[in-house]
Amino acid sequence: MRIPFGVIVLAGALAVSGCAQKGLRVLQKPGSGPDEFLILPSKPLSAPESYSALPAPTPGGSNLTDPNPSADAVAALGGKPGALVPADGVPSGDAALVTASSRYGVEHGVRDTLASEDAKFRHRNRHLGRIKIVPVDRYEQLYRKQSIDPFAVSEQFRKAGASTPSSPPEEES
Repeated sequence: MRIPFGVIVLAGALAVSGCAQKGLRVLQKPGSGPDEFLILPSKPLSAPESYSALPAPTPGGSNLTDPNPSADAVAALGGKPGALVPADGVPSGDAALVTASSRYGVEHGVRDTLASEDAKFRHRNRHLGRIKIVPVDRYEQLYRKQSIDPFAVSEQFRKAGASTPSSPPEEES
């Protein structure tokens, strides 16, 4: 029995397509090891000018040798690093926005809640791609029902009389 050349080429192309890069949308952790991007080099230790002028210790907080990329970049560009807004603070220009958006209350720990709900959602829908012949965008598969069609929403707002910005034409598929 002789196998046609086209079948061999198709089988070869199918086998090689499984070796493609998965990209940034892979939702599974690559392994149980440490994340090398969480390791940051600290600033070198140096003796202070006066031991009595040291700041009070802040357990769990930052210290003088912790890297601060934002402040370092501002200083390198000639700005004042002290003018940066702290990570847990709100800039004075955004205070009205924060007040208006939190007028109905603020749910504390909303990021943790969303992360756990998303993990449960992905666990429930993990059966979507157990067997795959070609590379598939798992993100697109899992969240397809939750995605918004921007062209339909824009058209809906236009029909309601709201002014909307122009958008590029919809791609034909």
